[in-house]
Amino acid sequence: MTHETAGDPVCSPPPPSCGEPLPGCSLGGPVSHAVSRVSRLHRMAAAKVLRGLGLYPGQEFLLMHLWDAGPLRQSELIKTLDLDPSTVTKMLQRLEQAGHVRRHPDPADRRAVLVEATAESCALRWAVEDAWTQLEGQTLAGLDETERAELIRLLGKVEDNLCRQTADCTGPA
Repeated sequence: MTHETAGDPVCSPPPPSCGEPLPGCSLGGPVSHAVSRVSRLHRMAAAKVLRGLGLYPGQEFLLMHLWDAGPLRQSELIKTLDLDPSTVTKMLQRLEQAGHVRRHPDPADRRAVLVEATAESCALRWAVEDAWTQLEGQTLAGLDETERAELIRLLGKVEDNLCRQTADCTGPA
């Protein structure tokens, strides 16, 4: 009978590959693994720059939609953001408590709720733009203009592939 000690893998790892070692099960998808890692790290970096504004990641997207579109029904905002309704409700509660959004019954349909950015949130708009500019600089540090353009082009192709695969071709958020 064998027993495992802490740190011993349950499954034997595959032989190492060239470059950075990947978790065994991700060897068949190194790009997917890299995209996942980059996505997680980007969200962490976004959280850091947004924290100074009193925002959590994702709340800036909600505000961007309201700043650009004006008042929206909460149900439309949920559909546009493609998030769970409870997640959007929690975001709205926090943003409302901070004075950035206001919710009220839709005069055209009293059962529906309209959400709108407050005048107070307008100052935050420019701070969010600055935060995204800072995040862009951090994310793309060390890449020249040609590499940046190529990265955008390639990510666009990846997005198109995933869009077709998921049948969710509503465009970028």
